[in-house]
Amino acid sequence: MKKYDITGMSCAACSARVEKAVSGVPGVTSCSVSLLTNSMGVEGTADPNAIIKAVTDAGYGASPAGGSAKNEAPADKLTLENEREQSLLKHRLILSVVFLLVLMYFSMGHMMWNFPAPKVFDNPVFLGIFEMLLSGLILIINSAFFTSGFKSLFKGGPNMNTLVALGSSVAFGFSLVELFLMADALWTGDHMRAMELGDNLYFESAAMIPTLITVGKLLEAISKGRTTDALKGLMKLTPKTATVLRNGSELTIPAAEVVVDDIFLVRPGESIPVDGVIIEGSTGIDESALTGESIPAEKEAGSNVYAATINRTGFIKCRALKVGEDTTLAGIIRIMSDAAATKAPLARIADKVSAIFVPSVMAIALVTFVAWLLLGKGISFSVARAITVLVISCPCALGLATPVAVMVGSGVGAKHGILYKTAASLESLGRSEIVVLDKTGTITTGAPVVTDMIPHAGMSEKELLSLAASLEAKSEHPLAGAVTDRAAELGITLRDVTDFSAIPGLGLTGTLAGNRIFGGNLKYISEKATLSPSDITSIDRLSSEGKTPLLFAENGTFAGIIAVRDNVKNDSVAAIRELKELGLKTVMLTGDNERTARAIGLESGVDEINAGVLPDEKNAHIEKLKQKGKTVMVGDGINDAPALVSADTGIAIGAGADIAIDAADIVVVKSRLTDVTAAIRLSRATIRNIHENLFWAFFYNLICIPLAAGVYGLTMKPMYGALAMSLSSFCVCMNALRLNLAKIYTSRASEAEKSAGPAARAVTVAADTRNEDGSKQIIENKEKETAVMKKTMKIEGMMCGHCEARVQKTLLAIDGVTEALVSHEKGTAELTLSKEVANEVLKEAVEAQDYKVTGID
Repeated sequence: MKKYDITGMSCAACSARVEKAVSGVPGVTSCSVSLLTNSMGVEGTADPNAIIKAVTDAGYGASPAGGSAKNEAPADKLTLENEREQSLLKHRLILSVVFLLVLMYFSMGHMMWNFPAPKVFDNPVFLGIFEMLLSGLILIINSAFFTSGFKSLFKGGPNMNTLVALGSSVAFGFSLVELFLMADALWTGDHMRAMELGDNLYFESAAMIPTLITVGKLLEAISKGRTTDALKGLMKLTPKTATVLRNGSELTIPAAEVVVDDIFLVRPGESIPVDGVIIEGSTGIDESALTGESIPAEKEAGSNVYAATINRTGFIKCRALKVGEDTTLAGIIRIMSDAAATKAPLARIADKVSAIFVPSVMAIALVTFVAWLLLGKGISFSVARAITVLVISCPCALGLATPVAVMVGSGVGAKHGILYKTAASLESLGRSEIVVLDKTGTITTGAPVVTDMIPHAGMSEKELLSLAASLEAKSEHPLAGAVTDRAAELGITLRDVTDFSAIPGLGLTGTLAGNRIFGGNLKYISEKATLSPSDITSIDRLSSEGKTPLLFAENGTFAGIIAVRDNVKNDSVAAIRELKELGLKTVMLTGDNERTARAIGLESGVDEINAGVLPDEKNAHIEKLKQKGKTVMVGDGINDAPALVSADTGIAIGAGADIAIDAADIVVVKSRLTDVTAAIRLSRATIRNIHENLFWAFFYNLICIPLAAGVYGLTMKPMYGALAMSLSSFCVCMNALRLNLAKIYTSRASEAEKSAGPAARAVTVAADTRNEDGSKQIIENKEKETAVMKKTMKIEGMMCGHCEARVQKTLLAIDGVTEALVSHEKGTAELTLSKEVANEVLKEAVEAQDYKVTGID
């Protein structure tokens, strides 16, 4: 997307005209204009000069974004533009108010309330000329309304300034004509007519209209400045200097001059200048600027550090990895800026209305004038009604309704490490109905750990781990790291494995101290060694607990099992529960086997589980779900990228692969699943805010335009219409600022729900199988759990895997027992029940198999 700065826009009609003009340039595929930031984003291959010419021809100014000042930082540019606008408006307002107070003193104070004044002001012609001069000065001070308004009118694109200019000009012109007629009446001696004509002067209204509109513009500029505070705050975080090592000496240079592979030093209390990696030292770093997390993150050699974060404790030496526009901070700023330059679908409604709004108001004003004349009202009354219609109408509120809410919403998200790339993604997420979650790295930690070691054939746990780790050290599989890490923790020295070979989808093999060793899944190892029934039982038990059994054999003899598990994140269960509270269906999509996926799915609480799904099949699943409702895909890996693109909204967990982050519409920096629920709450709050703003904008015009026209039997002076118009945009901006108070991390679960225990849910497990012809088939096993309960039995007398299998079979035969995880080592049986089963029934069944039950919890 190419971005441009636009000047001269004053309302939604302006942005709509610019957008229409640029969209007609050959090579432009899409164009989005933001009235809030006075910027434009253009997609396509069009020549920039042609785009700028189209904007200029439409009556506005354009230049490539950031091209106005080489050394001006983005934060400074955004701040200076707003401060410049506020300063200009304040200056205009002060001068206007000074002259307006003088004008009002004589036109109303002296004439209506007999305020003291020189006797010459008793002459109506002198007073009229005095009012005309003061009013003319005020119109000159606010000439920007007239130059912009009439320029747009003559170019066929009238805007808000056109309405102000027309209203004020008509009031001034009509009063001028009345003044000449009044002078003529006095000249001819008709004092009574002169007095009547004096009551029809609207010089104070002509002056009041641009003055009050300037008040509204100033309030709007102030509130608009506040809506971009989050973006400006991020920009100001960019460090100004860095301390680097060059030729053995420390040099302090501008952070912008740091290059990749520079060695830089950071002392306690200093900001990290660029993204890098620590090569020496350890410290605690405050990353709240990027993640919102207040607790400093512990860092050591090999840890990544990011620009704008603060070194709190130790001295560190780092190597620069990403500099300038490539840093994480710059990426976040770019995402927020791009979001501000895009439009939410809701904004298109306001755009369509704005495109015809001003011409329609001008037509209504003309009809109002003619209608009152036909109804027998005087020309003065009719003109006043038409002027009021012109100045009370407010297209600004329509144009600001969506962008101010989007800007504030995306700013609130950025403070909490939630980045919306476009306004459309913010709106789309708020309307989502289904959330699809990748398992590894999203629901689980993505860092498998060893949970069980079951040696065989007289081998000790340490010997089994030594054999397994030596073999797995040659592998790049994620599960291999868990085994080698455990060996390192226990201080086991790895031995050299030769003739190593990896068999995709099955396992590994190699030679260790002259012995042929094997490692892999059940299918592979059962071909290399003989497994006993107790071994099979142990494998089944581990799988049912959501663990992945890794089997090992040596010289044709089974060596044992090492179970590895990718644990569910601490916040995943709470996050999934909150997603359900928000009325969303949760679906887990994973390539894992059915039993492992089912265990993780039941533990995390998702509504539906799709297991055995290959990366290239995820798209097909997403497409099916999209037919049932708006779908969100949450993932972190490279294999999730196609699904992230395919979904209505893609959310990338920030710690994941760069390609996943690039493919996503929204990025969660902190890699916490609870941030996904927070993002959805924020999106919904933003949509509500946009609806409120649009309702106010439409309702205001729907009520006020007929009121100004005198439809309700009431009359309104033009100056009051100008006041109402000036406040309408201010109200929209202030309403958007309420989003800063949104509680996006507050769960609305009731105490009743908490005390009722786990909610009933229907779990769907989809596992891969093959037809006889080899084609893939998805089999869905639906298990209705109307009141899921847990019980743990303490059992004595179990000695081996056969005992476990016997107890498990007995318990599963009892009506209401849906799952039994039996361990002879722990002497327990963990039961999942679909309905209440009496403890006596469970005890009698187990003791009938000659085992002793010592307790049931």
